[in-house]
Amino acid sequence: MMIEILLIAVLVIIPLVYSGTVNTKKFLDEEDGYLLFLKEKDYDFYVAAKYGENVSPNKLLASRIKNAFYGTLIFFAIMVSNLSFINVIMVLLIGFMIFKMPYISLKSYYKKYMHQIDLMLPYYLKNLEILCQNYTVPVAIARSIESAPDVFKPGLRQMIAKIDAGDSSIQPYMDFATTYPVRDSMRMMRLLYRLGLGAQENKYKQLLIFSKSVSSLQNKAREVKYKNRLDTMEKKTMVMLVVTGGGTMLILLLSMLMLFGM
Repeated sequence: MMIEILLIAVLVIIPLVYSGTVNTKKFLDEEDGYLLFLKEKDYDFYVAAKYGENVSPNKLLASRIKNAFYGTLIFFAIMVSNLSFINVIMVLLIGFMIFKMPYISLKSYYKKYMHQIDLMLPYYLKNLEILCQNYTVPVAIARSIESAPDVFKPGLRQMIAKIDAGDSSIQPYMDFATTYPVRDSMRMMRLLYRLGLGAQENKYKQLLIFSKSVSSLQNKAREVKYKNRLDTMEKKTMVMLVVTGGGTMLILLLSMLMLFGM
């Protein structure tokens, strides 16, 4: 009975979609699409981190849903001759995994490149420090967005939106630090918040503290960058030595075999 119901559902849905009676774009492509509830809360952030802001997260989500739907249909067609409740559950799980894999891949990418984000933050903060010399902290942050690395732009826009909405607490700054949990991000956001609170006569002193902290972060970033280069060179050197040594041993072994063979 279950097989017959599923077959009837497929036979009814396909003509409706093909004829345009059911508008799939309304489900997938529009900003108020019915299936946008399937999007993970941090999906937009991961998409921006990998592809920048020129790629639409909703379009990628639509592609994920379509691939999962077609994959489910294919596996359903493969198992239709031996369909059971267990097989239906298995097909649905396969479809779910097809849908989730791109998100898992994006999340893995972000974790892998968190180190790169860690190296970018001090240089962004240095540019922000220069802007803070002439503007208030919220205005400096807003002006820094355009030249900031793409990965920081969503978090910066969210921070500014919260500040513009009237949130004068430290929370918008801490939310940014939580979104980018790299070295000293919490401490730097606290310093930035205090810089924004300071009176004009104390601004120079607060700015000096912030500047020293940024310089310290830049030095750490340079040390890490140089260490990574040295590690890479050491690995390449080791690979070259192993290959050279292995090649030499192989040539000696072949020479001995040829000598004894003669």
